[in-house]
Amino acid sequence: MTMKRLINLKRVEARRIFTTYALVTAAFVILQIMSSTKILSSSMRGMLVPICAYMVMAVSLNLVVGVLGELSLGHAGFMSIGAFSGVAAAFLLQNILPFAPLRLALAMIVAAAFAALAGFLIGIPVLRLKGDYLAIVTLAFGEIIKSLLNNFYLGVDSGGLHFSMLADNTRLLAGGKLIIRGPMGISGIQKISTFPMGFALTIIALAVVFNLVNSRAGRAFMAIRDDRIAAESIGIDITRYKMMAFVTSAALAGAAGCLFAMNYSTIVANKFDFNTSILVLVFVVLGGQGNMLGSIIAAAALTILPEKLRQFADYRMLLYAVLLIAAMLGANNSTVRRFFDRFNPFSQRPEEEEGD
Repeated sequence: MTMKRLINLKRVEARRIFTTYALVTAAFVILQIMSSTKILSSSMRGMLVPICAYMVMAVSLNLVVGVLGELSLGHAGFMSIGAFSGVAAAFLLQNILPFAPLRLALAMIVAAAFAALAGFLIGIPVLRLKGDYLAIVTLAFGEIIKSLLNNFYLGVDSGGLHFSMLADNTRLLAGGKLIIRGPMGISGIQKISTFPMGFALTIIALAVVFNLVNSRAGRAFMAIRDDRIAAESIGIDITRYKMMAFVTSAALAGAAGCLFAMNYSTIVANKFDFNTSILVLVFVVLGGQGNMLGSIIAAAALTILPEKLRQFADYRMLLYAVLLIAAMLGANNSTVRRFFDRFNPFSQRPEEEEGD
């Protein structure tokens, strides 16, 4: 976000943005120190990259659900496209770019591009819908993407890239390598995702979303969310702005999918199913629609919580569900909200309202 735009923002909004960046940066520094000094357990160190990926997913979905006001249930589909295309790109660049961070960065760019293209193609027929119809169709597209990846084969040999559907008909030459193996996914992945790269992607996602939200396009998003008919009556192109939000969200989800996949040695399409889309939606709803910092905190908390409850064995998911229900009830209780507003640095003071 440019300094000029920040200066022109209301003090509450500018403070919200600065505080979000500051808290995310402080959390990164503290966790990096704890990780390097072995204070964090090995299981927690292994969760740092997935937490960053889920944070980016939550921020990207919040752009569609919280800012634009449309319910999308197929976000895991874009994550899976980014995961598979990013890992394939990293494999093809393995001999060209031995420097892992640069290879990962280029793989995430490729993943974001493929996911954005998928978001654009899906958005052409879908984004003329609204409400429950949009939710059902995005859910269907998420399942279609998972099914396609489960039946997709991609290999490379001296003759170039080869792909097939339903069965392995790539017919690779001697010395060739089958990268994507249908329902077996991708195995033998070089785990080059790192916590600093996850932090960098989170900051980039926040910068993209904050710039978009606090621009003319962002005001159009909120106008569409608040009253679609009124927005259309004053000349706002509904389909154009919905497509802009949808493609941006898909691109960020694709980059997050690449970061997530490169943290594991094996990845399969079934990992990115309907449950993953619902999990990311829970991050957004629990953190607050339109509240990027809340989505980040919810993503971190709900990723760590099941692991911390693992000691309770059979009761782990029951306790997780009870705590989640309690959090949702508390977030929608006016008395609880008023209590926490006393400690909320973003709550607007009367003198600020007069000054603005």
